[in-house]
Amino acid sequence: MQDMTTTQTPAAQPRLERPAPDFTALLSDRARLMKASTIRELLKLTQQPDIINFGGGLPAPELFPLDDIGRAASAALERYGPAAVQYGTTEGHLPLREWIAAQTPGLTPAHVQITTGSQQALDLLGKILINEGDSVLVEAPTYLGALQSFQPYGPQYLEMPTDDHGIDVDALEELLRAQRAQGRMPKLMYTIPNFQNPTGRTLSLERRRRLVELSGEYGVLVIEDDPYGKLRFVGEELPSLYSLSLERCGNPDLSHVIYCSSFSKTLVPGLRDAWVQAAAPITDKLVQAKQGADLHTPTLTQMIVAELVQDVLPRQIERVRVAYGERAALMLAGLREHFPQGVQFTEPEGGMFLWVTLPEGLDTAALLPRAVENRVAYVPGTPFYAQGGGANTMRLSYSNATPAQIEAGIAALGATLRSAL
Repeated sequence: MQDMTTTQTPAAQPRLERPAPDFTALLSDRARLMKASTIRELLKLTQQPDIINFGGGLPAPELFPLDDIGRAASAALERYGPAAVQYGTTEGHLPLREWIAAQTPGLTPAHVQITTGSQQALDLLGKILINEGDSVLVEAPTYLGALQSFQPYGPQYLEMPTDDHGIDVDALEELLRAQRAQGRMPKLMYTIPNFQNPTGRTLSLERRRRLVELSGEYGVLVIEDDPYGKLRFVGEELPSLYSLSLERCGNPDLSHVIYCSSFSKTLVPGLRDAWVQAAAPITDKLVQAKQGADLHTPTLTQMIVAELVQDVLPRQIERVRVAYGERAALMLAGLREHFPQGVQFTEPEGGMFLWVTLPEGLDTAALLPRAVENRVAYVPGTPFYAQGGGANTMRLSYSNATPAQIEAGIAALGATLRSAL
């Protein structure tokens, strides 16, 4: 029998106007400590095609070994088949870890952790080492990305004075002695000893040895960040803090130094392959932290790098060193010609950056809009100081600029500075 009943459609209810949710109230305390990268924000402001940008620390794309990468990718796929695009181990591709370990006598693959770029290495180290309120020693100035990585874990920064030879180790010893007397010893120290970002300075051999001695004497872990060490174009290569530490203690599991490096500056940044080498208790905990972050660095990119390190990497490093050396020399010549008297600048022996100090009273952040009007950009120095300061400083990068851009850009920047004096 047919059901003749009808269903009444409920009358539409008027839509209630609700206030927009306050998502910021739901953020964790850790998220509230995060800050945007000043450099990344600057890059957004200076993307007009006619601006010569000395701000970004970018490798030169025209030097990327694209054909070699293509051949390495094909070789990896042929060698490993589906395993090249399958999930991999958290520790990293074993042949790559074996190659890295072989570069340092006494090191084993168990002491090497592959990370998705050095930035992840710093974040994971912050996660496993820093408690809220821990004191962390950093150079003044230091790499902004390290401050960003550590900041969510709530450190208290202590700045180490620096000069043209890197960290002032005498001042550092006084600082450590004072902190120990107060019962507030720093847990770790972060440093870039080779061609430091942002200054381009290099820590002298004598100071390297003393710094390693101090780390052992005071029980302070050292994070040695070394993405630029192979990019030396003047002088002789210096031993890493990590290798000096191994000379002293004779065992990777006794070293106070944690070494970080990357293939981003020597090969290409887009593969996102970097590594940490440290005592096994550190790398064991890094494995656990990385499992919660991204499981593992992409398998295929690790296999590509493992194909490249034997033959392509050495000649690629030489190619980059020559190019950056020429660009640095050209920029330094331009600074001497176009910058007004009273302006000081570092003369790097390698890497990608140099550091400019203007007379006291000038503010490079305030001058930046005027420079952009003159179609040139840089990074003001203040964000590189953990405790503020450096208003009269700026970082210039020569790595991703053509010779013509360097000549024109430095002339324009010199005119900007002369108008401000």
